[in-house]
Amino acid sequence: MRGKTQLQLGRIDAVAVSVVPHAGATLMSLLADVLGERPQGVPPHWRRALRAAAPAVTGRVVGPLFTPAYSQVPDSVTMTGTFPGAGIEAMLEELTELPPDRLTAELESDFGGAVPAQWQPVVNDPRRFIADYAAVLRGLWQAFAPVWRRARPLLDRETERVGVAAVTGRLDAVLSGLSPRTGLDGTTMLLPDPNPVVADLGHRPVTLVPLVSGSRASVFSIDRDDLVWIGYPVAGLGQLWDEQPLAGPLTDRLALVLGPVRAEILRRAGRLHHMSDVAAELRCSPSTATYHCAQLERAGLIVRDRRGRQVRLRRTADGDALVDLMS
Repeated sequence: MRGKTQLQLGRIDAVAVSVVPHAGATLMSLLADVLGERPQGVPPHWRRALRAAAPAVTGRVVGPLFTPAYSQVPDSVTMTGTFPGAGIEAMLEELTELPPDRLTAELESDFGGAVPAQWQPVVNDPRRFIADYAAVLRGLWQAFAPVWRRARPLLDRETERVGVAAVTGRLDAVLSGLSPRTGLDGTTMLLPDPNPVVADLGHRPVTLVPLVSGSRASVFSIDRDDLVWIGYPVAGLGQLWDEQPLAGPLTDRLALVLGPVRAEILRRAGRLHHMSDVAAELRCSPSTATYHCAQLERAGLIVRDRRGRQVRLRRTADGDALVDLMS
């Protein structure tokens, strides 16, 4: 599939899933959007503030990391190479103390001895690159740390959401709706990738990593022997962007698993509402209603029946079972 890495999961109810909020993964997502011209959906006012916090060496530092022709970055400078690793301050300190010869050896190994042109300045002066790169990341993090701390209730809720889905056997509903850029096709996870591959999960566990960055955030690793981790935007980012009071704990289990909008759509689909009625009753735009319905359909919870110019929603047997289970 073009532009999508395909991760074959096998039986979804047999996949071991955990949730690990990881500041380093969020920092790499922010770096890609704010300075690397790899859009992650970071809101403009966050982008401006973080760019203002970056030191003047930014352009020289991020160029090698985000050249379109290559998506490979040495593990030692990704902030996720030893995932899950220690806290963010320890990771930044470890980066600062990275031996230059280790970085050059890793570059030689990663690229089979033919280091691409964009990495040659790093090979020529790895000590300078490490110092400048660490300064860029530290500047971004110092500006962003208050937002990360404020996001704790959202991260805690995400852990609860995935736990409820796992206990009730509905991980498919979570995995199918992680982000606008990912998807679930049967038992295959689809992940955005400029150099897509097909991989098998095997017996590895999956670690879900909620990211506090942009609405289209996506970072992941499928290469390790011991686990696969997938980063995606944590639900409720809009509250952080607009500095709204964060909502309290959800007592509606269906809304906890699917999100409030999709939960209401799934409930109302049983009454055969038209798409226009769904948008009107939920006070959202038709495009928003269509997007959420598409995600529910991909999860196998609803079908959309076209009758002339009207599209009506109908719950599937799985949709009925999920509503009954969560009621």
